[in-house]
Amino acid sequence: MQPLAISKRERNMTRLTTIRRLALAAVISILFCAQPQRTAGQTQSGQNFALASLNDIFVSEGKAELVVYQGRRAVRLTTQPSNEEVFAFLKGVQFQDGVIEADIAIHITTPPGVRMPGFVGIAFRTGTDARHYDMFYLRPRNSRSEDQAMRNHSVQYVAAPGYDWYKLRREWPWLYESYADLQPDRWSRVRIEVHGRLAKLFVNGSENPSLIVDGMKGETLQGGIALWGYAGEEAYFSNIRISPAEPAPVVNGGDPSGKWTTEFSTDYGKYHGTIQLTRDNTAIKGTWSGDLGRAQPVTGTWRNGYVELTFQGVWPENQAPSTAVLAGWVDGDSAKGRVKIEGRADGQWSALRNK
Repeated sequence: MQPLAISKRERNMTRLTTIRRLALAAVISILFCAQPQRTAGQTQSGQNFALASLNDIFVSEGKAELVVYQGRRAVRLTTQPSNEEVFAFLKGVQFQDGVIEADIAIHITTPPGVRMPGFVGIAFRTGTDARHYDMFYLRPRNSRSEDQAMRNHSVQYVAAPGYDWYKLRREWPWLYESYADLQPDRWSRVRIEVHGRLAKLFVNGSENPSLIVDGMKGETLQGGIALWGYAGEEAYFSNIRISPAEPAPVVNGGDPSGKWTTEFSTDYGKYHGTIQLTRDNTAIKGTWSGDLGRAQPVTGTWRNGYVELTFQGVWPENQAPSTAVLAGWVDGDSAKGRVKIEGRADGQWSALRNK
């Protein structure tokens, strides 16, 4: 089959989209640097964003308005007809670790009968192109569902690029989403705590987090903060406070090459072994020897310290073939993350490099 020809109009539109994204990245980069950068050793005080003026934000691919909603002064975000999402970047913010607090509400505007539970959230450690970030978001209508599976999709985590809801849900079911008591058209107080590779989402003053992500998948450890809304809705934000904290002593770029003593702590029990790994650019190869088999070939990928590894082992109970999948971060001479032995066990893994 011959490839379809690309029209002159399509080529021009592609060039225009590229130019727009480059221009957007340049503008946001300037805005991120609008205030002096803090270093790790400095005292860092909180910063309030009353959102009394649109001067506090820069809007990408959407519209922002100052309104009063449910008795509170707020910013309302809506999308452009040609876009699914809208980002509003807080000007002058560079964030690594600390606390993000905000009041969030959503009014769904899709016609009756259209399945649109609504999506509203906060992205952090964002890049200057609006395509790199970690994010927590809320889905209040799901919280009221009679379907338990939908209720479990009330609060969610995603990271871009590469880790949207579909990939995370299919590869790691129920790990990056959970239930929280939410309602559309009402304010919810959100608190996000970030420390190194760990992030926790608290809702409406609860002392217990609704969602914990240990091993965030974002590409960077520092970036901006953006308010986020989706098509078919009005997203509202008020009373935002950013409180930076001393950054955790982690750095990206950890190399997995070497021999590692490894432990799997799963819901079925603990398993031990060693992994011998080598890295060639982003590709990883090696072997596993331990409770799940001897000299089992390992393959995987590496991205700036983040690894995903797979090997075909044997289940100790009956010696049946069993696929093990690991995902996590290498930090110096230690590593940790999530592990699943498909169809049999799920849990955490940790490893220490042999010297």
